[in-house]
Amino acid sequence: MRIVRWLCLTFVVAAVAGCAPRIHRAAGAVVKGPLPVTGLATGHRLFVFRWTLEDPDMFSRGEGAVRQAAPDSARLDFFLGGGMGTGSAILIGTELRLGGNADRMARRLVPPAPLLWAVLGRAAPPSLPDTVRRVDGDTVRIDIGHPMSWRLTFARDTLRRVEHVRGQRVVEWVSRAPDGRVRYRNEISRRQLDVVVTKTEGTTLDAAIWTLP
Repeated sequence: MRIVRWLCLTFVVAAVAGCAPRIHRAAGAVVKGPLPVTGLATGHRLFVFRWTLEDPDMFSRGEGAVRQAAPDSARLDFFLGGGMGTGSAILIGTELRLGGNADRMARRLVPPAPLLWAVLGRAAPPSLPDTVRRVDGDTVRIDIGHPMSWRLTFARDTLRRVEHVRGQRVVEWVSRAPDGRVRYRNEISRRQLDVVVTKTEGTTLDAAIWTLP
């Protein structure tokens, strides 16, 4: 019986993955060069935002805050509308940690580390060989891995899109619009998170924020 259930689950996952959009060859000429620099602003910053989450099981919305410390640290706190729940996450380099008391909401809201950094505007893909950089006017697209596992798209030095690729299909992605709106979508689970920043300011950070319960 376990084998039958495993086979059914495998079939469903494969079928859903087959519905993910196929990635196509990037336009532009191959040009050597480094990854554009998209580091965090110097010092400490606070971002307040609104979020909405949609997936096949639920629709929810709320507010949140990000506290950033250059060069590679961020704490995220999420608050469900109506005071129905909270969630927290800490991102330091490539390490992502979730709060223990409200993991269920945090796990729905928080993408994997490379895509969460993309939500925050920082390009931090996994270190893989075989990087190809193509330039098409002001657009720079960087394909990473062989076979390609990631594609990063920049408008000059500004990160606009990060796509996670598996089997030539985009299984999840982050897009960053010029007006500051950010969207994360997982094509396999059909989960979509939209974020709108409402306030940005400098701040001071206590060392205690880097610890989760």
